[in-house]
Amino acid sequence: MTLDEQLTTIDALRLRAFPAQRIRSGLVESGPGFHVADLRVSEDFWDADLAEVAETEEEFEAELTALVQALSLRWGEPETLDLTPHLERTASGLPVPPPLDALCGYVPLLHGWRVRGRWIGVGVGQGDRELPFQLLVAVGEEAVGGF
Repeated sequence: MTLDEQLTTIDALRLRAFPAQRIRSGLVESGPGFHVADLRVSEDFWDADLAEVAETEEEFEAELTALVQALSLRWGEPETLDLTPHLERTASGLPVPPPLDALCGYVPLLHGWRVRGRWIGVGVGQGDRELPFQLLVAVGEEAVGGF
């Protein structure tokens, strides 16, 4: 997906109504108060060497940087949300609102903005060393987000 396509996807999700229950449609997971969409997903790394993994991670971080810069031109400098405390709460059996409950397991940081009653966060994650990298966007009601 090109940067323009990523921005179009973000705009569409920002305007889309939230469903009453969790659903998955293609690369988008939605639920009460949120949408999460993969903007790019790498191959997995079951037999990959460390140089290939590092190169892919650099590519994803560069794409994230370009996306953050483009969104910052629209909405100003982002806030950064460290998801580590949410992961610690989840591990302790404490409640964490969706979609942060799922994101905290593989996305360490989200760069986010509040826009017209919603929050928009973008980040890069990898569930485990062998799993793919994911560049994603999360959109939620302000009450659900951590920004």
